[in-house]
Amino acid sequence: MTDHVAEILDAWARERPDLDVSPVGIFGRISRIERHKNRALAAVSKQHNIDGGDYDVLAALRRSGPPYCLTPTELFRGLIVTSATMTERLDRLERRELIRRHRSATDRRSVIVELTEAGRVLQDSVHEDLLQTEAGLLAPLSGQSRAALATLLAELAGALDAAGEITLSPRPAANRKGL
Repeated sequence: MTDHVAEILDAWARERPDLDVSPVGIFGRISRIERHKNRALAAVSKQHNIDGGDYDVLAALRRSGPPYCLTPTELFRGLIVTSATMTERLDRLERRELIRRHRSATDRRSVIVELTEAGRVLQDSVHEDLLQTEAGLLAPLSGQSRAALATLLAELAGALDAAGEITLSPRPAANRKGL
């Protein structure tokens, strides 16, 4: 199959046959898919008048199961955002009456964030539309291809997560061709 990334790979193979540009074939396509996904999901978010960050909070609460409560700390750690960002999101969601915050019954110093019925209804509706949109994006793939792709991506993501942040030192100028 020829796509834009294949054209780029062909050009690099012609111009720099000494380099293995195969990673461009993977990460270039991941980037292009991500752009398609972001546009499609932004349309769903706009339709429901909710941004991705606020949706993430509602989804985390919904996934937690009844009574759909978590502490702000559990939320910001689970969503990998700062406590300040989480506070802003919670303030926004509380103003819209999608969540409520109250003191913990077991620890008066602790706050509990609870998904309201309106928040659950909105989250369920957005979630269904997001899944339908994502399924539409994957429609060109067979079930077998989707499963294989999910397995490969899980393998790569797991390996990258286990490795932590990878940093490469720049090559010394003397080792670079043409410099």
